[in-house]
Amino acid sequence: MAFTMSDQASTAGKVITCKAAIAYELNSPLSFEDIHVAPPGPTEVRIQDRNLLFPRILGHEGAGIVESVGSAITDLKPGDKVIPVWQAECQKCPRCRSGRSSNICDVFLEHFESGVMRSDRTSRFSRVADGKPIFHFCCTSVFSQYTVLDEACVAKINSSADLSKVCLLGCGVSTGIGSAWNIAKVTPNSSVAVFGLGTIGLAVVEGAKIAGASRIIGIDRLESKFEKGKDFGLTDTLNTSTIEKPIEAHIYEMTKGGVDFSFDCTGNPDIISAAMQCCRPDGGVAVIIGLVDSRKLVSFHPSSLLLGKSWTSGLFGGFKARTQLPGLVEKCMDGVINLDHYVTHTMPFSDINKAIQLLDAGECLRCIMDLTTASVP
Repeated sequence: MAFTMSDQASTAGKVITCKAAIAYELNSPLSFEDIHVAPPGPTEVRIQDRNLLFPRILGHEGAGIVESVGSAITDLKPGDKVIPVWQAECQKCPRCRSGRSSNICDVFLEHFESGVMRSDRTSRFSRVADGKPIFHFCCTSVFSQYTVLDEACVAKINSSADLSKVCLLGCGVSTGIGSAWNIAKVTPNSSVAVFGLGTIGLAVVEGAKIAGASRIIGIDRLESKFEKGKDFGLTDTLNTSTIEKPIEAHIYEMTKGGVDFSFDCTGNPDIISAAMQCCRPDGGVAVIIGLVDSRKLVSFHPSSLLLGKSWTSGLFGGFKARTQLPGLVEKCMDGVINLDHYVTHTMPFSDINKAIQLLDAGECLRCIMDLTTASVP
């Protein structure tokens, strides 16, 4: 999502009326309507934007420009370009200050699903029609022309960055690339298997290619995914709908002993198991990225790990959002990462339900929505 700078001086400290896409219940189209966005609290930032709590404003991938800041904010100012980040990094809690490589922060653990601001446990959104509050989503809620975030959820980036491109770094692309770089730590001349070739899977492919992997196998059940995958760096493809033997057995034969690194990007327990089993037993690394239904379990025999195979996972590709996301933006600006080939559609904000339908049908990788195209009464 891409946005343009507003006249910050005319709105700072005031309630803003703007357009937002609101979810009132599960599996229903979003309601596109006017809302009120309250000014930020002392440790919060309001941005012009490009758990079963309803109504709420969804959206967790975006980029925007700071419109106003709370009185306690010292490192951000109106006009700064930023990326809203659900993977909070407060830089103050014991986890953030531990010196460990983990990117888990207390703010994330305690407030990710709360639907309200942590400073006073209330929402900054309300309906224009009747003043009723609207819950936040993933600490971000970027499906609104303006949103308010905790300072822990705002990454300041290069003022020259193209917001219509770097908005993609809010989740999927960063998760995939970071899983290859930070979690698995893909090495030069290694072999890689990627299960599921959506945006996250293709980002893993790109991350593995940049890391120097010599063989990257893409596994999916749709033949249409493979041509696009080759643009990202696939060297081999495997269509699971056309093979009879177990996927892991097929890959084991292809690679004569298993791959060095495997990534599940599907969240399917059977595929997660296959991804683990297709890794070489002596030092292979299997990474779980796909979100799994909480009611389902994945089982395996501990002997699978006895020779040194690792099974691991992580959030947001292991990136510390405020500390490391600005550097990832620089790599995109330098041409190391190609964000253009993730974008398959562009639409005005008012077509948000159409964009969601395309994504749900698997006909879209990422759709850039320009929130400035929605008029405000």
